[in-house]
Amino acid sequence: MAKFTKSELYKKIAERPLVPLFYHADCDFCLQVLQACYDGGIRVFELTNRGVGADILFAKLIDYRNKNMPEMAIGIGTIFTADQAKQFIDLEADFVIQPIIDEGVAKVCNDHNIAWTPGAMTFTEIYKAQQLGSDIVKLFPGNIVGPDFLKAMKGPMPNSKILVTGGVEPNEQNIKTWLASGAHALGLGSQLFTKEAMNNKDFQLIEDTVKRCFTYI
Repeated sequence: MAKFTKSELYKKIAERPLVPLFYHADCDFCLQVLQACYDGGIRVFELTNRGVGADILFAKLIDYRNKNMPEMAIGIGTIFTADQAKQFIDLEADFVIQPIIDEGVAKVCNDHNIAWTPGAMTFTEIYKAQQLGSDIVKLFPGNIVGPDFLKAMKGPMPNSKILVTGGVEPNEQNIKTWLASGAHALGLGSQLFTKEAMNNKDFQLIEDTVKRCFTYI
């Protein structure tokens, strides 16, 4: 069972609209990244389902969260099938994120009252996701479609809540541009978890970068 209700999750996103997405095969490494993000102010974190044993890793992150991070919501990303969604919902995922729209995944999430955020990059896909029950739709890849697309989309669809993922940069200009264009939240991946930070295991750099990013919001 998810730790947070959908309304509680959405409140966290609205208050702190930065959502890191991360995967590393080493559990201890992942836990240190999770802790750095939490210490930096993150309250919604996505583990991407991109490696063998991601379910085992996810379960360990949830256990660590339950013992050490009472305010952190943790969800699973890169989900393609209903079976995958159900697997991670059973592991207490607070939300499910997809790079695509899959009606089977939508149904599983809706049946379990779990927030479902599918990926889209056209007006039609965004509308379809909303019709299937998505309250927040992922615009992906953000760096390909760009802030101007989002601004144009918000004209006829002003109530759409968009999580921009893909190429979001942890600097003042990029963050403020996306938010000014109508982004509801921003997903931070490789631009936050740089090769320098990863290779040097510089978790303090990750924490400091997150803290700095919140000053731009």
